[in-house]
Parts: sequence; structure tokens; C-alpha cells
Amino acid sequence: MNLTISGHHLEVTPAIRDYVSGKLDRVKRHFDHVIKVTVIMQVEKLVHKVEATLHVKGHDFHARSEDGNMYAAIDLLADKLDRQIVRHKEKSSDVHQDGGGLKHRPSESPA
Repeated sequence: MNLTISGHHLEVTPAIRDYVSGKLDRVKRHFDHVIKVTVIMQVEKLVHKVEATLHVKGHDFHARSEDGNMYAAIDLLADKLDRQIVRHKEKSSDVHQDGGGLKHRPSESPA
């Protein structure tokens, strides 16, 4: 997983970098095929904003969160990405477990 973290109007410290990396490991635990993650953090007045783009094969996920605390905003962002990944994984596994597409289902006889 290629992780890029950048900050607008703030310095990205090693502590913040480790915190973001730890939170995004939870996303990787659900879905192993994460290719690239880009995280942008910014501060505007008293609002801390974090947005991330997560690239997997065939799909991109984007989430944005804001809070008064940077760590809380990162937590919200990780929760949003986690929900998106789990939903995507469930959709892809449901299609494959249901026996294929419509042409592979047995036809119902009219009653």
C-alpha cells in the first residue's frame, strides 16, 4: 500500500503520520488489495479537515471529515472509509455467491 500524507497550513508530524497509518491499517485488514492512499489534512481557522482517496483495483473511494480536533477528524475519516470498503466487499462477494448472473439461474415455470 502506497501511503501519501500531505498537509495544508500544518506540519505533518511523525506522530500524526503514525496515527493515520495505524487507522488505515484497519481498512487494509478488511480489504487486502489497496493500491494507493492519498490523505490531505488542512486547518482552516478552528476546523480541522481531513480527506482521503483510496484506490483499489477497479474502484476509487473518497471520504472527507472535519472536526475541532485533528485526531477526531482522522477517526471519523477511517470509519467512513471502513464502511465504504466493507460495503464494496459485500457487494462483490454477494454477486459471486448467488450462483452468477441471470442467465445461470434456473428458469421458473409458469404456474
